[in-house]
Amino acid sequence: MRARLIAVGERMPAWVAEGFAEYRKRLSHELPLELIELKPGARGKGRDDARAIQDEGAAILAALPRGIHVVALDGRGKTWSSEELAGQLAKWRMSGRDLAFLIGGPDGHAPEVIARADQRWSLGPLTLPHMLVRLVLAEQLYRATTLLAGHPYHRA
Repeated sequence: MRARLIAVGERMPAWVAEGFAEYRKRLSHELPLELIELKPGARGKGRDDARAIQDEGAAILAALPRGIHVVALDGRGKTWSSEELAGQLAKWRMSGRDLAFLIGGPDGHAPEVIARADQRWSLGPLTLPHMLVRLVLAEQLYRATTLLAGHPYHRA
């Protein structure tokens, strides 16, 4: 099984890029993780935010391969503990489908993206910078793989 992180936004700060690269490397054998960065929709004075969300949604949907299991990161989604995420990962592995995790733009996902998602995952009630979400997601996926492998990384 392979995973894709499809994220709106380009050019992670160096410290986020370094952290993400570290967890991506750690995941390389258990759950190879590919990052696909998409250009944000145009926002600002005289721009239509709804159009930006729609453009971002279209780009996300275009980046999804057929048959992939889609998990949209969404503040209104379900929260999982690390153990529950490991359980989800075990179920996803059993399905035999690759995974796509979606991070929307600053205004969230387009309705079409939410409709396409097989699941919606919330990292909790805090508002996190979208670039930081990439790092948190990679670390939590690594933690889930170590839980399933019985590795001592996770200490409950």
